[in-house]
Amino acid sequence: MHARVVAATAAAVLGTAALLSPASDARAGDVGATTVIAHRGASAYAPENTLASIDKAAQLGFSWVENDVQRTKDGELVVIHDDSLQRTTNVEQVFPGRAPWKVKDFTAAEIARLDAGSWYSPAYAGTRVPTLKEYMCQVEHNHEKLLLEIKNPELYPGIEQQTLKLLGNQSWLDQKHLGRLIVQSFSADSIRTVHKLRPAVTTAYLGAPGVAQLRDYARFADLINPSYGSLSPAYVSAVHSFDGPHGKPLEVFAWTVNDAPTARKVAGYGVDGLITNKPDVVRAALGSD
Repeated sequence: MHARVVAATAAAVLGTAALLSPASDARAGDVGATTVIAHRGASAYAPENTLASIDKAAQLGFSWVENDVQRTKDGELVVIHDDSLQRTTNVEQVFPGRAPWKVKDFTAAEIARLDAGSWYSPAYAGTRVPTLKEYMCQVEHNHEKLLLEIKNPELYPGIEQQTLKLLGNQSWLDQKHLGRLIVQSFSADSIRTVHKLRPAVTTAYLGAPGVAQLRDYARFADLINPSYGSLSPAYVSAVHSFDGPHGKPLEVFAWTVNDAPTARKVAGYGVDGLITNKPDVVRAALGSD
């Protein structure tokens, strides 16, 4: 790993990213060198982190989807963003005496009883919280690619090993699938663990480490994925000036960009990807429609 002289223009940076991206091949829904990732699926148009949301992303023509993985009381990996079931299911009605309704306090069978769609729209009544196994089967069926977030790893000791085991059992760690998978987390320790266990897997750190820290992060992360509000062209250039663990320049996927002016502004910084609830809006803003 070494620092390099960065190209002087955003166009040059974008061109380099297109050639060297760990996710650069055949990216449906992309705009030039900018990957568009459907956040929790196409979550502006279907209930987040459900099979319906990734189906909607596929219908809109997007191959990259993002999700969140947590663990039940009896050790099942499930796809849900919050550590509580309260916001996106009817858990209060089904289990009224079990506040604060934490995912880790419910079995997989109990969570399977919950309605994870009615909160969003009556049209999605009966939608369920998917297990990660169910979710991976649907991603495969849709020929999609996955930005998988290990959520709240401090609540679930060993979740990195368990997630990788499930991915391996679903053939997602073979050569065919490695280019379709990125594992990310807000926990640097969690991403270090993933990289140590499976060095071939592309990994991403969620956040914006200081420039002085980037050399260390580049030892175990291929991407730095910050909130778009924390970004500047100079920071993106600094990230691109380091090679990650697979010998390619670090990339930047910015989240969560949901409107056209912001999409154009942040893309102009030279980021490699935009994570969005409204992938069609971002695609149109960047000129592919």
